[in-house]
Amino acid sequence: MTKNKAKIPAALGRLRIALFGAAAASVTLWAIAGTAHGQALDISGSEQPAAGRWQRLVNQPTVLCDTALLLTDGRVMMHQYGDPNHNGQGMNNWWALTPDANGSYLNGTWSQLASMSSSYGPLYFASAVLLDGRVIVEGGEYNFLIGVETNLGAIYSPFTNTWTSVNPPVGWANIGDAPGAVLDNGTFTIGDIFSKRQVLFNATTLTWTTTGTGKADNFSEEGFCKLPSGKLLLVDCSNGTNSELYDPATGQWSSAGSTIVKLPDTGSLEIGPHIQRPDGTSVAFGGTVHNAIYNFSTGTWTATADFPNGNDMADAPSAVLPNGDVLVATSPGIFQTPVTFFTFNGTTFTQAPATQTSASLTSYQERFLLLPTGQVLSVVADGIHIDAELFTSNGRPDPTWRPNITSVPATLTRGTTVQISGTQFNGLSVGSDYGDDCTNATNYPLVRITNIATGHVFYARTHDHSTMAIATGNTVVSTMVDVPANAEIGSSSIEVVANGIASRRKRVTIQ
Repeated sequence: MTKNKAKIPAALGRLRIALFGAAAASVTLWAIAGTAHGQALDISGSEQPAAGRWQRLVNQPTVLCDTALLLTDGRVMMHQYGDPNHNGQGMNNWWALTPDANGSYLNGTWSQLASMSSSYGPLYFASAVLLDGRVIVEGGEYNFLIGVETNLGAIYSPFTNTWTSVNPPVGWANIGDAPGAVLDNGTFTIGDIFSKRQVLFNATTLTWTTTGTGKADNFSEEGFCKLPSGKLLLVDCSNGTNSELYDPATGQWSSAGSTIVKLPDTGSLEIGPHIQRPDGTSVAFGGTVHNAIYNFSTGTWTATADFPNGNDMADAPSAVLPNGDVLVATSPGIFQTPVTFFTFNGTTFTQAPATQTSASLTSYQERFLLLPTGQVLSVVADGIHIDAELFTSNGRPDPTWRPNITSVPATLTRGTTVQISGTQFNGLSVGSDYGDDCTNATNYPLVRITNIATGHVFYARTHDHSTMAIATGNTVVSTMVDVPANAEIGSSSIEVVANGIASRRKRVTIQ
């Protein structure tokens, strides 16, 4: 594909410069200070940035990083981008960032997780946290930095810290950087980058079945956008301004109308992320200077503000901040430097501060992950720098967006599993989005227990949620919760967190 030729040679060229022109790659890691429970940081004084702020982590990762996912026990699961020799070794390795005893990722610590098979080291791949808490990783534009559009895949169990290989769909010689999403019923789906084929994953049998009739074009460079209706919306990258809807109930695609303005770049077919906002709309960011908004209730598109200064998001990350704005990383032209960050409130772009390395990066080399603290983890994926930074925005969420616990046992016993029920456990958005290359949605409940006496924070692993739907309103949903065996006993509070927004706390006793 076009971007294979455009993206990797430049990256490898910089790798060679770093390898032979410097003794070691520079290592800078940043994060944001904030409260343990994700409350907005009080930044006072005349130098307060308009959009938010970055700050440095205390403990830095020791390896090159790229895609990050949020495990349901509150840990960040980070993929390793090769090793300092730039030969692709180590790309089957994964690491975990664990928040400290006060729930802070600023002071979190790193540890190594189990590695994938020695034959599978992907770059630019589909991935998701499933309904049962496991993590699926599929394909890869590169395998150990060799451009093969691999059809390999694997599933990770955080319960046992083990990987299991997953066979590709029948007849699929390639998966590559396929778009992927988890449907409301918990089923993971991917599209074929070289055709109109689409499949559904059975997480129990580790097998695939076909779906998706009537697709207008192939899935190359496209990304799924999950809607409150349960349907998936995407913008066609080879058909100008066309958009399409996938209905899981029928397995069929249909037209979703014109985006009004052209979003995919004509030469590379690259497009930006497409993500929901709490106001009942989604915003599709362009690989061009243009952007468009889709209204869920009317099913219509409107053009919105262009990127400032002629920037674009040809492969780039986004994340919905707790205040409803979207954090984005942009570039001044396809695969050009530097990265400029903005927040978008539905009508206006506001520039955010630069990071330690953004001046030397282009948009596709950034990754975002929305954390339960409401902060956004930004990771550099250029194979040179180790630069993971956390962004905290100004402003607080609307109280109507928060999850609400309606049922939780008053006494919780360490090492047991209980059910918690309530509303809006999955939030109003998937939280984080990139499109193809990186899929790491966070639309599932996390449970945080805080001991009243010590203030220590414990994330209780969640799994087997009743649904993966977003914006569920007043419908009562549930999740299973494993009470941590190491949780401190005594009077505690418990809260459900969805996409960085916490419910009101309920008082419980840990025994």
